Amino acid sequence: MKHSNKPAIQILGAVMLCSLLVSPAAFAYLDPSTGSMVVSAIVGIFASIALAVKTYWYKIKGFFKRGDKSGSSSQDVSE
Repeated sequence: MKHSNKPAIQILGAVMLCSLLVSPAAFAYLDPSTGSMVVSAIVGIFASIALAVKTYWYKIKGFFKRGDKSGSSSQDVSE
């Protein structure tokens, strides 16, 4: 006779979900420097993204202009 583990897993999942939904109140203190730390982290992320875009700008631009073959740099001057 085979026993299925499915009911046991469902019960365990329900217990875990209930324990996550019923959490005690957290009495935590966030000092004023925590807000400035979060703001500086967000500014740093945007600065890193801007630097990456600036570094790879021509590659990104070339990727989107891949089908355009009539650029001024590829014109042949034969007169």
